[in-house]
Amino acid sequence: MHNFAFIIAGFGVGLTVGLTGVGGGSLMTPVLVFFFGMKPYLAVGTDLLFAALTKLSGTVSLARRRMIPWRVVAQLCAGSIPAALASLWFLDRLGADSAAAQRIMTTALGGALLLTAAATLYRAIAFSRHASPRGPEPATARQAASVTRARHGSLPVLLGAVIGVLVTFTSVGAGAIGVTVLMMIFPALPLPRIVAADIAYAVPLTLVAGLGHATLGTVNWPLLGLLLTGSLPGIWLGTRLVARTHERALRAGLSVLLVLAGAKLISI
Repeated sequence: MHNFAFIIAGFGVGLTVGLTGVGGGSLMTPVLVFFFGMKPYLAVGTDLLFAALTKLSGTVSLARRRMIPWRVVAQLCAGSIPAALASLWFLDRLGADSAAAQRIMTTALGGALLLTAAATLYRAIAFSRHASPRGPEPATARQAASVTRARHGSLPVLLGAVIGVLVTFTSVGAGAIGVTVLMMIFPALPLPRIVAADIAYAVPLTLVAGLGHATLGTVNWPLLGLLLTGSLPGIWLGTRLVARTHERALRAGLSVLLVLAGAKLISI
């Protein structure tokens, strides 16, 4: 019966991700901590590989449609991967299951959820779903290069490093937060391509961070299988129901839930 509850939780998170596009980490980790009483380090480690495997299929689909700006992905990975490795080294030295590490991870997770709530609400207010699914095609190679040029050359690497640390400690950050900041750094890049970049660079980041957590013994492999069993059909259904739902209302409601979860984690 308990196993069935994990499958249902995976389905619910997958459905919500499909309907709203909000990253699974900001949903799955609080569910595992609050509803199933898991220790934060196990919840984070398991969710990182959960995110890597679920986003991999989305990346393949986006790559086939040529929506991913690989130059942006490379810049983000240049910051996020080294930062994730450094964070894993710090966790290993501190002890992933130590009281100090748990306090850091819980507080960081609460802060990340509050940031995600703010970013989700901002996107709900500022943007409509009725944008082109692909974005305008650049007419020339020079135009293609210009839309992937950041306001400052070091900003994508710096952003990647910050999110790399955040994701490694909390499994949250490569979703609504990343998309919102990318919109500010790459103002000429169409929103669908920003979302595609955010999904694509999250795969190597969460994979590296997740495998690192696995070496620390902070991944529950049977649980990972149960969550994936539920999430994959949930995402499939959500992406097909999204046209029939009020996305802004869903995002606004989700923001409230993330605020409550974040505030509770910080107060623990």
